[in-house]
Amino acid sequence: MSNQGSVWRFIPFIKASGHLQMAIDAWLLEQHRLGKHPPTLRFYTWEPVAISLGYHQRRWPESWQNLMWRGQSVDLVRRPSGGRAVLHQGDLTYAVVTSGLSESRLEAYQTVCQFLIEGWGQLGFKLDYGSAGRGYIHNPNCFGTATGADLILSDGSKLIGSAQLRRDKTILQHGSMRLYPDIELHQQVFGMIALPSILQRFNQNSSGESETLCSEVQNRIITALVQAACQCFQIQLNTEPLSDHEWQAIQANSAQFSVL
Repeated sequence: MSNQGSVWRFIPFIKASGHLQMAIDAWLLEQHRLGKHPPTLRFYTWEPVAISLGYHQRRWPESWQNLMWRGQSVDLVRRPSGGRAVLHQGDLTYAVVTSGLSESRLEAYQTVCQFLIEGWGQLGFKLDYGSAGRGYIHNPNCFGTATGADLILSDGSKLIGSAQLRRDKTILQHGSMRLYPDIELHQQVFGMIALPSILQRFNQNSSGESETLCSEVQNRIITALVQAACQCFQIQLNTEPLSDHEWQAIQANSAQFSVL
């Protein structure tokens, strides 16, 4: 990675709609490609709940257009990156924008994923790469299979699904870390049972998924991954929220990521 020893931007946690989150990631990629912005790390969640489609994904169930969860419509969003559909409920998303990685897509994935492996390892979760073959493309659910670009737990279940977009020598890699999926919603969307919540592995004394517990676990994960990124990429992070001017530029292009 050519950015070793450099200062990256760390954008504090953002909760926002899916099409706005995708607009942020796409804007960061383009600004870095143009040499106007440093490499960036950030974490975020989707509000309201959303299903994101891969950039080239053209088929999905018609029922996804009218889904509801807890009285709100489930957004349908198109990512700038490839891959298959991801349900963004009870997950935490990471995004890395950088350059100078291997031209091999898999090698680039694994370079970025190293900080995820290290950070989750510090939290007591041993992760490894999946091994699904090309048959995964027939499964519309990103978490239905685990490829060599995905990270799985020791029991074989998939914890992190990532997607990538390359522009020239610049790369956006973002991915969903599944923490506490709603079993009924997951069944409704994908017709299969979701993996159980991992929250209890952080707090053995808790049997529920209170908002406070979810927030505490989320903060612990972000802290561990930020530390791991600094070590793995040999970088320093400069915390800098998006400015009003940046928000305006991002919002101007956000509509393209909505699926009507």
